[in-house]
Amino acid sequence: MTEARGLLLVMIDIEPEHEEEFNRWYDEEHLPERLHCAGFLNARRFVAVEGSPKYLAIYELESAAVLEDEAYKRIEPPSTWTTRISRHFVSSLRNVYVEITPPPAPEPPVAQRP
Repeated sequence: MTEARGLLLVMIDIEPEHEEEFNRWYDEEHLPERLHCAGFLNARRFVAVEGSPKYLAIYELESAAVLEDEAYKRIEPPSTWTTRISRHFVSSLRNVYVEITPPPAPEPPVAQRP
């Protein structure tokens, strides 16, 4: 049996005066670093319509074990930019999830349907 897919969810509130730099850092450094690690399948970012935390990042993983891989661990120590911007986090929450419901089976091509 193969390992279940994983999700890494990260929710962050940032001091308002640092939002522009935060978004640049996330898009130009933070996301690319992770997406270059084997096992990170994709990533998406969202902003809350209202409420808090304001920012959400969702990373789809081959499995939760990806986060224990040496390639991921080599991202440490944090860059100067990461250290500087993270000082302005008001709150951050990070959680890892494993899939418990398999994805639906793909539909057969139209020509093969009864």
